[in-house]
Amino acid sequence: MDQGLPLCTGVPPQRPDPPDEGPETVTQTTTEPDTPRAPALPDAATVTEVRHWTDRLFSFKVERPRSLRFRSGEFVMIGLLGDTGKPLLRAYSIASPAWADELEFYSIKVPDGPLTSRLQHIRPGDQIILRPKPVGTLVHDALLPGKRIWFFATGTGIAPFASLIRDPQTYEDYDEVYLTHTCRDVAELDYGRELVDSLREDPLIGEMVEGKLFYYPTTTREESPCMGRITTRMEDGRLFSDLGVESFGPETDRAMVCGSLAFNTDMKALLEGAGLREGANSEPAEYVVEKAFVG
Repeated sequence: MDQGLPLCTGVPPQRPDPPDEGPETVTQTTTEPDTPRAPALPDAATVTEVRHWTDRLFSFKVERPRSLRFRSGEFVMIGLLGDTGKPLLRAYSIASPAWADELEFYSIKVPDGPLTSRLQHIRPGDQIILRPKPVGTLVHDALLPGKRIWFFATGTGIAPFASLIRDPQTYEDYDEVYLTHTCRDVAELDYGRELVDSLREDPLIGEMVEGKLFYYPTTTREESPCMGRITTRMEDGRLFSDLGVESFGPETDRAMVCGSLAFNTDMKALLEGAGLREGANSEPAEYVVEKAFVG
């Protein structure tokens, strides 16, 4: 098993073997925050944990405001004060499920990004701005009932699905749950792979996940067991043959999509070509796409 990645098969995810080589993940974790180093912010949330997965990706957790209620798959606006003293905010999916005590976020690092160039340096005990008004289209309410649910993600687009695969409703509503995640390099899959593997021992949904959740990671640049864009593997049928899915259509399948503008556009064409219709909170259908994070 190369780099500890699961093969392209239709079996539920298994605990991977440790990678034979490669750089270790740098982590910075604590459950007891240090004294904040900055003045209190409006709608402040205190950072409790930070983990750096690669030189381009990191995740962090913050205390959950007592008044915050959200549906798994939704996003909120978070940020920091800019140089002018005004809030610098961006939309971030909540990666933790609706029942969690803390809020988790998964982010890319952009060296010259107005927000992420600073956000990537936060430490436990720091504060960020968190606007407590969750919204989003990647929610169960926007889909009609079905047999299978597909979560299609690229890069940090896996964040809302990290929330949904930890939500009991997902396994109550569907017989089969498929999570696909496409990144350039193997290390960029670590966040999702570690999360999926941990669910088997989760005290709340461990038994629900068994035999229902199927994980399908692919890479587009670095060699791995599953190479290529997920759209290509859908078009040529390898995705479905690998997973043992004999048919795909509006009678049985539901889908959620989160990625780049180009990825979302390509996926919309594929899903609609298969007969699925785009849904919304106000008018549920067979698939939904999150548009808040693209151009």
